[in-house]
Amino acid sequence: MATITKWVLDPMHSEVQFKVKHLVISTVTGSFKKFEGTMETENDDFTGADITFSLDVNSIDTNQEQRDGHLKGEDFFHAEQHPAITFKSTSFEKDGSDYTLKGDLTIKGVTKPVTLKAEYGGVATDFYGNTKAGFDVTGKINRKDFGLTWDGITEAGSVVVSDEVKLIFNVQFAKQA
Repeated sequence: MATITKWVLDPMHSEVQFKVKHLVISTVTGSFKKFEGTMETENDDFTGADITFSLDVNSIDTNQEQRDGHLKGEDFFHAEQHPAITFKSTSFEKDGSDYTLKGDLTIKGVTKPVTLKAEYGGVATDFYGNTKAGFDVTGKINRKDFGLTWDGITEAGSVVVSDEVKLIFNVQFAKQA
């Protein structure tokens, strides 16, 4: 029987961000401040790792309180009914020196398969002797695929929020004893 190594996401050394076009001319960056995740692997190169991830919708931060409130409301995430966004991997395969991460993303009660790129940062030992592994995970989703269908149009006819959302997760996992 293979030995499974468990890794836990280190929130102090990780960040979860998204970028979306605003009025088609500029980009708004937001982040989620509370999240957790695990990675279980049977080997040293992480191939086939089982990855789970969850973030707290109420921790959304776009540096604008009114916008954050709108995003938490029924027009977007409806945080009261859907307090978490979750991800469960279906595959984690080597792609050169990096990885392709596939899995099921659930937003607002809608689950869809997504494919993300995971750039491997390496493994290192911190000052306290803890083994850490780092990845920069990126991808794109269409927000409307997940029921985030609110559309605002300005008086001049400009779209307020684009459909495409870029995901940027800079994550560090700590190996568990």
